[in-house]
Amino acid sequence: MTAMQHPRGWRALAVAFGTPAARTMFLFGFSSGLPFLLVGVTLSAWLKQAGIDLGLIALVSYVTLTYTFKFLWAPAVDRMRLPLFGRLGQRRGWILLAECVLALALATMAWLTPTASFALFIAANAVAAFAGATQDVAIDAYRIEIAPIEAQGGLVATYTLGYRIALIVSSVGTLYVAQYVSWRVGYLAMAALLLIPMLAVLRAAEPQRRVERVGNWRAALSDGVVGPFREFAARFGLLQALALLLFVGLFKLPEQMTGVIAYPYYLHLGFSLADIATVSKVYGVIVSIVGALLGGFTIARYGLRGPVIVSVLGVALCNWLYVLMAAHPGSIAYFALALSGDNLANGFGGTVLVAFMSGLTSRGYTATQYALLSSLANLPGKLIAGASGVLVEQFGYPGFYILSTFSVLPALLLFAWLRRHLPPELRDA
Repeated sequence: MTAMQHPRGWRALAVAFGTPAARTMFLFGFSSGLPFLLVGVTLSAWLKQAGIDLGLIALVSYVTLTYTFKFLWAPAVDRMRLPLFGRLGQRRGWILLAECVLALALATMAWLTPTASFALFIAANAVAAFAGATQDVAIDAYRIEIAPIEAQGGLVATYTLGYRIALIVSSVGTLYVAQYVSWRVGYLAMAALLLIPMLAVLRAAEPQRRVERVGNWRAALSDGVVGPFREFAARFGLLQALALLLFVGLFKLPEQMTGVIAYPYYLHLGFSLADIATVSKVYGVIVSIVGALLGGFTIARYGLRGPVIVSVLGVALCNWLYVLMAAHPGSIAYFALALSGDNLANGFGGTVLVAFMSGLTSRGYTATQYALLSSLANLPGKLIAGASGVLVEQFGYPGFYILSTFSVLPALLLFAWLRRHLPPELRDA
């Protein structure tokens, strides 16, 4: 698949979604999604039931920052050849090692439990988070290198499908097992499920890539850490490179700046926790999967440039549905309508953004550059979200959502300039 030509039009759909790589990415997505809640939200429920203090539970949640700072060790994933596991290749070797460490860490958590040895339990949780983030770095690099840009939509969509299913399994599934059996059995079951993607790693094809060997550790450090930045700036030019980085950071701004106040807004409108769980966590996840698949189909059918514009506008305009909710407090129908538009747009936009960022990476620094881009894509919105409470107090909930809609303007203006300067593989894709 690494060297094949992908047709345009409807035939591209069958090619993008029917390849062995797409089926592999579904299982890799499941493997990536499985640990994310097990080291975060799901874990907090276990700790609460174990009688751990809420302040300590909040501190434990900081282990999920490994997913934000994974770019710090991404150069090792790009350059370091693993002993034994390296026989599978650079990408599959790292993926399998991360999965093995992750499964062992989850099993260790199940064996220890938070009440038996809390310090060792948290240490195992930190190892699980680190392994999960490392796995993401290697899997993202694998996806980018196994197929050209025109096939990325299908791979991202199938990866997202597996990822979302894993989130449901690791949250709802683990909670059910904990309720009727025990937390220990629940986490052991999650560790056992990793055997499936492990088998997928062994059967998958290794991407074809050539990396120049460097002579000493200083050269290796310069190439692995400084090289990705230097290559990115040289390939696009400094001004365009900075504009691209800024565009990636602003792409999901309307979505991310509203995330923190979403639940308080739902409660403010009179919805119960059960309403929020059903509409947001069950129905909303299903709609987001549909949006992600639709994004993959659209990229395969029409290319990338048009869907980028649709995504940026869609992510912003769907926030007007939350303004509509304010006029119908307590209405499940309008709640479902708002969540439908929001999750559909963000699922679609998420697939498009991943495909776009994939096209920006160099095959020589895939893991490092993509890890940097994906971290940057979440940073500005998270920073602004910290001030969302103050903005709501100033403008009210409807005014805040209207303001979030207009936050799309910088991204639109940037892309209007960038589209004339994009490389052919992105401009014409």
